[in-house]
Amino acid sequence: MTERLETLKKARERMAEDRDAFAKTLAAPFDRDKAERARLKFVETQAVIDAIDRAIAGEQAGAAA
Repeated sequence: MTERLETLKKARERMAEDRDAFAKTLAAPFDRDKAERARLKFVETQAVIDAIDRAIAGEQAGAAA
């Protein structure tokens, strides 16, 4: 496996951990300020995860070719 692919997988894992923390905040008893911030950060983090997933798929497709 290439170093680039390993780096992307580690980055995805880190972002998933961050997303989980925001999800826990959203699942906690409601606090408007915390919930609004967590919701925005959750969506932003999920967009990053989706981008990393596309990059991983691109790396894997390039390696298979």
